[in-house]
Amino acid sequence: MNLDDRQPIRCLDSSNMLGRIAELPRQCTAAWEQSMRLALPSGYGSVDHVTIAGMGGSAIGGALLKGLVVDECLLPITVVRGYTLPAFVEGPRSLVVACSYSGNTEETLSCFEQARARGARAAAVTTGGKLADLADEAGVPVARFDYESQPRAAIGYSFVLLLGLMHQLGLIHDYSDEVTESAQVMEAWQEQIGVQVPIPRNPAKQMASQLAGSLPVIYGAGFLAAVANRWKTQFNENAEHWAFFEVLPELNHNAVVGLGIPAVIRDNSVVLMLRSPLDHQRVQERWDVTRDLLTREGVAAEEVHGRGDSALAQMLSLIHLGDYVSFYTAMLNEVDPTPVDAIAFLKQRLAELGSALE
Repeated sequence: MNLDDRQPIRCLDSSNMLGRIAELPRQCTAAWEQSMRLALPSGYGSVDHVTIAGMGGSAIGGALLKGLVVDECLLPITVVRGYTLPAFVEGPRSLVVACSYSGNTEETLSCFEQARARGARAAAVTTGGKLADLADEAGVPVARFDYESQPRAAIGYSFVLLLGLMHQLGLIHDYSDEVTESAQVMEAWQEQIGVQVPIPRNPAKQMASQLAGSLPVIYGAGFLAAVANRWKTQFNENAEHWAFFEVLPELNHNAVVGLGIPAVIRDNSVVLMLRSPLDHQRVQERWDVTRDLLTREGVAAEEVHGRGDSALAQMLSLIHLGDYVSFYTAMLNEVDPTPVDAIAFLKQRLAELGSALE
């Protein structure tokens, strides 16, 4: 596959995942504007903790939110990727936000039902489905958005709607300026990483070419840890490609010891280090030492830097870059980046075994 040849890319990308990726700046702007119109019942901000329930592409918005606002929000935020809410979710001092693109994710529906049964305050972020129906029946707020894509391609909505909701609750500051900056930064970066830019001048295409046939291992720290997770899952789902992620400084206490064996993995892995000047100073120093360790062990490594002044802009710009890199990797793997046949198989087999809510 020649990444500069548009015709085979159009043929392989039958559902236009490339178009969905390019729309991320507009998604974020639209989601923020919508969140500012969301009507929340009185008392929703008078809670002791917030739990965000979701899976896959719908859960990553909660993880990104937590990473962004952890130093600002005075309430603990928990992200639940599963069927069961923690025991501390009980009564009206608990807020549970159920996030499901389709509205039919069985794990998330289970958590929503538990939240209602335990008397917790609840809200939903979804395009519709059973979750929207249950929320409407219960009279709880629904941030319902209309965007046709795979759930992972609606990241602008699943993340920024949550961000706006938290601001509406009075738990974090107004991110209007940061959302505007983020959209501008991503739109400007598209002029360098978009499909129209040839390989010699396109860092995203160059990175995908470097990763072809290799195992990407993405490192992130602090507010970029969830972004590293996003890169990993985009390689998995868009490119049908093995990938893993690690979090600094934790990886300095274990992963760095296991860099050399087995040699076949070491020699075919590429570490992508997602860095920010906003990282803790000691983390900055750890990045440098970790790079030295990788070099000493003969592991290929590349530093990847976000753009923009705010943490939000750096997060979203790196997400945008990662989405393009995963798309180009899909093209090099000669796979359609939209279908997720393995997940469809799992859902079908589980459906045959019965509903989780029965």
